[in-house]
Amino acid sequence: MTTSFKPVSVAIGDLVSHPANVRSNSPETYDPENIAHLKASITVLGLLQPLMVQKLDGKYAVLAGGRRHAALKELVADRAAKGFTAKAKIDCRLVPEDCDVTTALSLAENITQAPMNAIDEFEAFARMMEVDDQTPETIAKTFGTTVAAVKGRLRYGLIHPDIRAAARAKTITLDTMKAFAEHPSQEVQREVFEALTKEDSYLQAYTVRQALKSRGVQVSDDIGAFVREDYEARGGAIAADLLEEHSVLEDASLVETILLEKLGATAEEARAKLGFAWADAMVRYDYATMADYGRVYPGPIEPDEAAQKRIDEITTELEQLQLEMEDEGLEDGAYNALYERVDALEEEARDLQEAYSAEDLARSGVIASWQGGQITLHVGLVRPEDTVKVEGARGSSVNPTGEEAPDAGEITYPASLAEDLKTERAMALGAAMALHPEATLDLTLFKLVSDVLASGMSVTQAIKVDARKEYRNHAKMDEIDETSLEQVAAAQDALDLSWLDDTRAPADQFAAFRALKPGEKAKLVAYATASTTQSCFTRDRQRDSLMHAFEIEIMPDIRAHWTPNAALFNRFKKAWLLKILGEDLGLAQEAVTLASSSKKEIVAFCDKLFAEPFATLTDAQRAAVAAWCPPMMQTAGVACDEAEPTAENPEPESEVAQAA
Repeated sequence: MTTSFKPVSVAIGDLVSHPANVRSNSPETYDPENIAHLKASITVLGLLQPLMVQKLDGKYAVLAGGRRHAALKELVADRAAKGFTAKAKIDCRLVPEDCDVTTALSLAENITQAPMNAIDEFEAFARMMEVDDQTPETIAKTFGTTVAAVKGRLRYGLIHPDIRAAARAKTITLDTMKAFAEHPSQEVQREVFEALTKEDSYLQAYTVRQALKSRGVQVSDDIGAFVREDYEARGGAIAADLLEEHSVLEDASLVETILLEKLGATAEEARAKLGFAWADAMVRYDYATMADYGRVYPGPIEPDEAAQKRIDEITTELEQLQLEMEDEGLEDGAYNALYERVDALEEEARDLQEAYSAEDLARSGVIASWQGGQITLHVGLVRPEDTVKVEGARGSSVNPTGEEAPDAGEITYPASLAEDLKTERAMALGAAMALHPEATLDLTLFKLVSDVLASGMSVTQAIKVDARKEYRNHAKMDEIDETSLEQVAAAQDALDLSWLDDTRAPADQFAAFRALKPGEKAKLVAYATASTTQSCFTRDRQRDSLMHAFEIEIMPDIRAHWTPNAALFNRFKKAWLLKILGEDLGLAQEAVTLASSSKKEIVAFCDKLFAEPFATLTDAQRAAVAAWCPPMMQTAGVACDEAEPTAENPEPESEVAQAA
C-alpha cells in the first residue's frame, strides 16, 4: 500500500503525531518500556520501514508508524545514541493532504504491527464509517475480511463514549463493555450504565444484559419476531443495529399489547371451536396464580355411525404405521414423519370418543399464553368463583381415583411447585458443576468417550453433551433465590473468552482455544456442561448410579447454592409452614405462637429466619435451618420415589394443546 505514495526525507524534529493515528487514544502504547526493543532495533539496523506522514500545519504528521516515531524521539533524547539528532532525516512516504482514507491507512499498517488495543480497533472502524464515509462493505474489501466481521467491530466502536472510556480505564472489563452493544441506542446504554454503577461499583456482563432486556425486545427474540410486522404497522420505534438481528423494538409496552391481542385472538378462536364459555390471555402462564383454578376434562361418549367408521379407519392406518416404524433401516426423517402422523391420528381418535359435558362447557374456558417460542393453549380451566365443590363432581376436591384429598396439614407438593423446584435444583447443580471444573471435565469427557466406544445404553441421560443449552422453564424466575445465578455469573466472568471472537474464522478460534492452558479449558467445559443440566430431583441410585454419586461429590449440600425464600413459602399452605417450623426445625413454640397469625406473617417470619438464622436459636435449631430444603431437592436426602409430588389438579398429557 505504501509504494503508491511519494518518498520524502523528513527531519526527526519536524515529525508530530497525527490525530487520525488509531493508536492515539492509547498513550500506554508509546511508554518507554513498550518501545525499548524497537529503539534497540533502530539503533543497530536503522529504520527498516518508512513512516507514513501527511503535511499538517507545516509539520509532517505521522499517520502510520507512531511507535517508530516514539522510538526515534527516545534516541534523540538519548545523548549516548550516535547519529540521532532532531535534524537527522529519515525516509518517509508522503500521503496527499486530500486523502480521505487516512484512518484506513493507519489501521492497515497497525494491524500488521504490534497488537492493537481492542477498543482502538473498534473505534477506528467506527471512525472510518463516520468520518471517511466508508461503508461496512468497502471496509471489508479494504482489509480482506467479511462484512459480518466488520459490523461486529463497528457495533463495539459505536458503544456510548462514557462506557468505552470506562473500559479503557479498566473500571469495567472488555466483555462487560461489549455487553452494552446488545442495545443499539447509546442513550439507553448510558442510562443503564449510570443506573448500574450507582448500585454496584463492579459490573458484570450478565447484569448488563439482564438490565438491557427491560429496555426493549430484540427483533431476533421469539416474541420480537412474532409481533414485529404489527409493531411496525403501528409505528412502533425501532432502534436499528448494524446487525439486523440485534435491532430492538423499543416500546416494550406496545410489544406486550400486540402479543396479548394475538394470544387473545387465538384463545377466542379455540373457545368458539370447542364451545367453552370464556377466553383469556396472559404473556406468561403463572402457575402459582392458576393454582386456585379448577379444570374439567372430556369424558367418554358413544360415537355415532360416521364417527365409528372413521375410528375404524384410523385403527387400520395405525396398525400399518406401526409396522412401518419397526423397519430398522428407516431414516430418522422418515421415522419422525411417521411418528407425527401417529400422534395426529391418535388425537383425532380421542376427539371422536371424548367430549366435554354441557355443564362443564358452560363454566370453563381457555387461556392462551406464550411458552417456548409459540402460543400454548390451556383448555378446560374453571375460575375459582365457578368451581363446583360437589362430592364426586369433576373439578371437586375428590381425586379422580376416588380417594379423599390429602389432609390440609400433609405436605404433598403440587405438580406446578414440584416442576419449579426441579428447575431450581438444576440451577444449583449447574452452579456446583461450574465450581468444580476438574470433576465436571472428567464427567463430560467420560460420557463422550463412553457413549462412543461402549456398547449398550448411555452411561447417563442426566447431561446433554450435544452443544445445546438446556431451557429451564420456571413460573417465578424473577423471584427465586439468586445464589446459584450469582455463582454461575462469577464463574462466567472467570472464563477466558479471548478465543471466542466472532470476528475470527472458526479455524482461528479453534487454534486460539487449543492454545489455552488446561485449567482454563476445564473451566470452559465445566461451564458448558453445567448449562446442559436438566431439571430434576435427587437422582435414584437404581436409575442413574453415575449421576447419583457425582452429585453427592460436587453438591453434598444444595444449601451452598440455594436458599429457601418468601417466593417458595408463599406457595406453601399455612399448615405446611407450621409443620415445617414445629417438626423439621424444632421451633415448636414459635409454631404455636404463629398459628393465630396470617399466612403473610408466617411467610415473612420464615423468610427472615432463613435469610439470617436468629441469634436466639439453639445449635440444633440453627443446624436444622441451615440444612432444610424440600427433601427431593437435597442430594443426600430421601430417594425420588419417597418424595413423589402429588398434583392438586391432575393434568393428563393431553391437557395442553399447542397452536402454531
